[in-house]
Amino acid sequence: MEVPNLEEHEVSEIIEMALSDHTSFAQIKIQYGLSDKQVKQLMRENLKPSSYRTWRMRVRKFSDRRESYK
Repeated sequence: MEVPNLEEHEVSEIIEMALSDHTSFAQIKIQYGLSDKQVKQLMRENLKPSSYRTWRMRVRKFSDRRESYK
């Protein structure tokens, strides 16, 4: 799945939203039209590998505890 071409400031905003524990993938989809897989791809391409892994672990951990989380 390919991420559409985005402006640099849009990429920064999406990354900030994805890193926030208070923003769901659904909210990012509403605002930017990106699926959760596209957001993950964008994060993988723009974060250091260790930062990406840490973020994914945190998202998985929270999603196990909260049904409505990312």
